[in-house]
Amino acid sequence: MAAAVAVGLGVCALSACGSGGGSDKADAKKVTLVTHDSFNVSKDVLKDFEKRSGYQVTILKDGDAGAAVNKAILSKDNPQGDVFFGVDNTLLSRALDNGLFQPYEVKGADGIDARYRVDGGKHRVTPVDSGDICVNYDKKYFADKKLAPPKSFDDLVKPAYKDLLVTENASTSSPGLGFLLGTAAKYGDQGWAGYWKKLKANGVKVVDGWEQAYNEEFSGSAGGKKAKGDRPLVVSYASSPPVEVLYAEPQPEEAPTGVATGTCFRQVEYAGLLGNAGNTKGGKALLDFLVGKEFQADMPLQMFVNPVVKGTKLPELFTEHGVTVDEPQTMDPKKIADNREPWIKSWTSLVLK
Repeated sequence: MAAAVAVGLGVCALSACGSGGGSDKADAKKVTLVTHDSFNVSKDVLKDFEKRSGYQVTILKDGDAGAAVNKAILSKDNPQGDVFFGVDNTLLSRALDNGLFQPYEVKGADGIDARYRVDGGKHRVTPVDSGDICVNYDKKYFADKKLAPPKSFDDLVKPAYKDLLVTENASTSSPGLGFLLGTAAKYGDQGWAGYWKKLKANGVKVVDGWEQAYNEEFSGSAGGKKAKGDRPLVVSYASSPPVEVLYAEPQPEEAPTGVATGTCFRQVEYAGLLGNAGNTKGGKALLDFLVGKEFQADMPLQMFVNPVVKGTKLPELFTEHGVTVDEPQTMDPKKIADNREPWIKSWTSLVLK
C-alpha cells in the first residue's frame, strides 16, 4: 500500500514459489505469502515467527496491488502460495466474488478495530492495516512561491494550482483508484465527473503508477533515483512524510513534504487464506502472525501504514512526522463493487482521451 522504499525479503521467481494445489510432508513446514511489491517486514520479526512456529516463510511479491490480486484470481485453482496479503477495500469485492479465499477466523480477532471488519462474519478476509490516500505537497516549492498549499479537493481546481498536480491512473494503480473514489465520495455519483473535468482543465497529469508519480514527477521526493520532477503536488499517502525523514541522510528535523488532509480516502488492506492453499495449517499460523502484536507494531516503519489492532503503540517518528486524518472520505465496499468498473471506464474516457 504505502510509499515504502523497502528491501524485499525471501522473494523468488514465479516458477519456483508455487505451493500448488496440494502439499507433501517435505513442504509441511513451508508456507508462502503472496503479496504486492510494497510489503515489508523486519528480518528479526519474521525470523522470530519462523522460530516460534517452525514454519519457513517465502514471500512472493507479485507487482502492485491491482496486478497481484488479478494474478491471484487467475491462478486460484493452483495458487502460488497459501496466504494472500494486500487486497484493499477498493478491490475486495473482486477477490470475494471470484472465490479467492476460504474462511478462517484469526486468533485475537476481537482486538481488531470493528470499523475495518467486513464480509458479514464469514471471515474470508482479515483486516491487517489502514492508511489514507491523500495529495502530498512539496513544502519548499510553496514557501518559495509564497503560495499556500492546497487543503481540499476544491482547492485543487483553483487557478493558483494549475499544472501542479500529478496522479496515478485509476485503472492501473491502487492510489490512483483511491483518489478517484475519494472524489466520488466527496461529490457524489453525479458530481465526480464534473469535478474531474475541472481538474483536467487545470492541468492534472496522469501517469501509470505510484513509483513514477512520486519518484519521477514529484518535486518533493528525495527517494527517487531519477532527477526530480517539476510537479509539487502528488497523490500519495498521509504516511509519506515519515518516509522522507527516515530515509534521508542526515534526517531532517521536519519532513520536507506535507499532506492536504481534505483530499484523503481511507484505504484498508486485508489478508486471507487462499482457497486451494497447499498448507492450510501454516497459512492459518501466518494469518495469526499478521495481526499479532509483533507484526502490527513493526508495520508503521516498514510499510508506513496504521495497525488495525487496538492498543498497538506507534513509533515516535511515525507519529511526529505523519498526519492523522480525522475525517477521510470513505465508501461502502458494496458501493465500490457496484460502481468501480463503470467509474473507471468513464474516468478513462474523460481524463485520458
